[in-house]
Amino acid sequence: MPKILKLAAAQCRTLSTTAETLAQLEAKTKEAASTGVDLILFPEVYLGGYPKSASFGAVVGERTTDGYTQYLKYCQGAVDLGDTPIGDVDAWVDRKLAVPRGTDHRGDGTREELERIAKMTGVFIVSGVLERAGGTLYCSVVYVCPKLGTIGKRRKVMPTGSERLVWGQGSPKTLRAVTTEIRGIKLTLAAAICWENYMPLLRQALYQQNVNLYLAPTADGRDTWMPLMQTVAFESRAFVVSCNQVYTEEQLPEWIDRRKGDNSVVSRGGSSIVSPFGKVLAGPSWEKDGDLLAVEADFEDCERGRLDLDVAGSYSRNDSFTFAVEGLDLSPPQ
Repeated sequence: MPKILKLAAAQCRTLSTTAETLAQLEAKTKEAASTGVDLILFPEVYLGGYPKSASFGAVVGERTTDGYTQYLKYCQGAVDLGDTPIGDVDAWVDRKLAVPRGTDHRGDGTREELERIAKMTGVFIVSGVLERAGGTLYCSVVYVCPKLGTIGKRRKVMPTGSERLVWGQGSPKTLRAVTTEIRGIKLTLAAAICWENYMPLLRQALYQQNVNLYLAPTADGRDTWMPLMQTVAFESRAFVVSCNQVYTEEQLPEWIDRRKGDNSVVSRGGSSIVSPFGKVLAGPSWEKDGDLLAVEADFEDCERGRLDLDVAGSYSRNDSFTFAVEGLDLSPPQ
């Protein structure tokens, strides 16, 4: 009996304000729901924005006044999900953290808004978020179930290149996969953010947890990205959904120095969906802002693929190779 769910990647760009972007997320999720989509992925730091080409006035050993102003503007677009800088995910998910006096929730209400949209549409939402906790920004991903609300969140463990100037490092313990059941089909899903996918040991940490849905929100629109997603799908024997933004230089925030002075493409997308056998099912979608890629995925294919490749089990030679991640339980979640 096939185990079919409909998966989607929403190639949407961050708008001028968080409120506008959330409204776009709601509209796109409604559109997806109208076509029977069960789970939708939005790009890396979709809520809050990816600061493409921003310098923040920084060179080694020196920062400028304008750079500090740029960082202020960027911070003001971040969302507060109500978590702590340490990131006690379980306590945050279970709403066990103390609530400020005079309110009924932590944070700025973004978590609650995402939960409302998921519940209203019946679609499981996974989205990249520019998260503010204390005085630090994190590149994060949230998992929002239409029935249970937010069931997980993770922070990018190693920001890439100049991202390290503006984003903190997340704890590897947040690489814990999450489980859900949609229409009687059990999913074990986890996200690797952008160039985390080029980290073989991080990928293995997700494979070890027996994921059958691997999510890859990104800001990378290079031609090298698509073969990487095919490799990840084939290695993991999981469905891979990847999602990027499309925007031009003219659509960058006003506080970012525009280098070219024209309306050239800054981020060209490349969103895609790949099968557990490495077959590209949808995409890559280039230079189509707002494109919604959707496919029907038979999750029995994940089991079929384990006949000849299971990199965390029968193919792993775990009698000879051992693998552990400090603070992260690698056993498959129930």
